[in-house]
Amino acid sequence: MFPSMRVIVFASQKGGSGKTTLSGHIAVEAERQGAGPVALIDTDPQGSLAKWWNVRKDPAPAFIQSVFSNLFYDLDNAREEGFRLVVIDTPPAVTRAISEVVSFADIVVAPTRPSPHDLRAVGPTVDIAEARGKPLVFVVNGATQRARITSEAAIALSQHGTVAPVTIHHRVDFAASMIDGRTVMEIDPFCQSSQEIGGLWKYLHERLQRAEGAGRGNDDAMAAMASPHNRVFGRRAV
Repeated sequence: MFPSMRVIVFASQKGGSGKTTLSGHIAVEAERQGAGPVALIDTDPQGSLAKWWNVRKDPAPAFIQSVFSNLFYDLDNAREEGFRLVVIDTPPAVTRAISEVVSFADIVVAPTRPSPHDLRAVGPTVDIAEARGKPLVFVVNGATQRARITSEAAIALSQHGTVAPVTIHHRVDFAASMIDGRTVMEIDPFCQSSQEIGGLWKYLHERLQRAEGAGRGNDDAMAAMASPHNRVFGRRAV
């Protein structure tokens, strides 16, 4: 029996929702807060997350180079190697392949910018999560401080599912941090952006813990026995 491993899938039909940025930030924050070992998977053909990871100096979180057809086996191998969390980024589309990715999720996170176009685009993501029986969490992302539309967006999204209690606001430090493979937490752990990511991870972690239930203690002990020297994941993507 291998340690329990949780999977967070970031999904959204709308391009520019911030899936890739949040995927990388949540994975790093999870590792920083002791929820690792953590691994990333990029299923977007554009490979933005893989490119970001390739310029990171810190090898953690690890990177799993996978494709849709091999995802089942790669996740199974990740579980055997002792990874506790896998964060998967998906392309901005609605396809059968993305539906298959969602089937592996413990939580589906749908970043949504507070704009009419983004709000109108949430339907297909909701449909996929419901069809697969997966819990969906909306994250209001790229919001403007004290803008009325931010609260209106949260209210509108709440009609379709759970909205994370933490809003991620638009700041240039998010874009700047992704240039050199870092995150806002690694640049300035005390800035507002870092605090928001920390709050979002805390919320997602609590959701995962509730889902994991009573078996967590045994899984922690087994995860500690997994040797990081035996892992095959974490190779630089090509």
